[in-house]
Amino acid sequence: MDANSQQIKATYKPKVFNNSESFIEGWYWVILSNDLGIGEIKPITLLGRELAIYRGQDKQVVICDAYCPHMGAHLSEGIVEGNELRCAFHHWKFNADGICVEIPCLEEPLSLKLKTWPTIEKYGIIWIWTGEIPRESLPFVPELEFQEWESVLGSRFVMNCHPHIMMLNAIDTQYFQAVQTLDIGFEKQELNPNAIIFSKYKRQNHDLLFKKIFRPLYKNPIYSICYWYGSTFTLTVGTDLRRCYVMLALRLIEGERVEVQTIFFTKKRKGLHGWLFNHFMLWLSNSLVQELINDERKILQTMQFNLKTPIKVDQSIMQLINHVELQKPLTWKSWLLARSPTVGRSPSSDTEIKENQTKWRDELTND
Repeated sequence: MDANSQQIKATYKPKVFNNSESFIEGWYWVILSNDLGIGEIKPITLLGRELAIYRGQDKQVVICDAYCPHMGAHLSEGIVEGNELRCAFHHWKFNADGICVEIPCLEEPLSLKLKTWPTIEKYGIIWIWTGEIPRESLPFVPELEFQEWESVLGSRFVMNCHPHIMMLNAIDTQYFQAVQTLDIGFEKQELNPNAIIFSKYKRQNHDLLFKKIFRPLYKNPIYSICYWYGSTFTLTVGTDLRRCYVMLALRLIEGERVEVQTIFFTKKRKGLHGWLFNHFMLWLSNSLVQELINDERKILQTMQFNLKTPIKVDQSIMQLINHVELQKPLTWKSWLLARSPTVGRSPSSDTEIKENQTKWRDELTND
């Protein structure tokens, strides 16, 4: 029997992966920057939670909980005054930090604070951190981290599957081998506790000597995927001279569906030739993503994912599932911690889960 076809015994059943009742704490895209003007306020619902978003006169974006802490009026019905938000019902006013700065019927406002959320504006998109303090940076293309780049927003679409299922397709070694007839595998690398990279390399035996001699001359793998916070991921494809960079920002929406915003990147180049080349690469990136999505859209939207019989060739998929399981899960709508090691669980069950996680992870990495 081929070693790649041997079955792996999965001893740990994932609790977070492909679970529509929870999501991973991290950065999520909210709306496009151009969709929010100065002095404008809008209602939004993200990962089940109702929020209000506005842009002050200083052009800074503020995202807060939707309802006024006084009587629960929806703050999107209010108005923006300078960089502050005034509720439409009793005209209580809150600053950009959520602190109540004025109550018209009182000489001094009450000591209370409206819940606000960490916000960043980048790539033409407004992002929100779903926890208290951001632990890691906004998702980026690792290869472009220390380079100048340009980006352009691509299409937005919805698919009838969980975000995690859509993520798996980019590292499905069995798909590449059985459907695309490419003999490839993936190397795994953890960028930080919240981001994991899978890089593609050839696996033919006759290529081993070539790799040993010439691989150090290639700065980057021909295919690389970086997953952030169990949601957003970047895809890098091509040779060192012609590379496509794509970010797919995913978020779970009602009905166990995923809403996707695509962003395309290219290295910054000068002059007319650089401009033409960049736009060609952006067009090429868009074509690549559309082809990948259209190829698997029907299958992904009708499948009921349940990896009961993993085999060796599924190792990268199981490594990603394990990575997601180690993230901090929050509950849909409430954004509270989905599970706690000290609540509703005995010390013995904690030990058992940790042992199962370790055993499961060890079995995944055995050749």
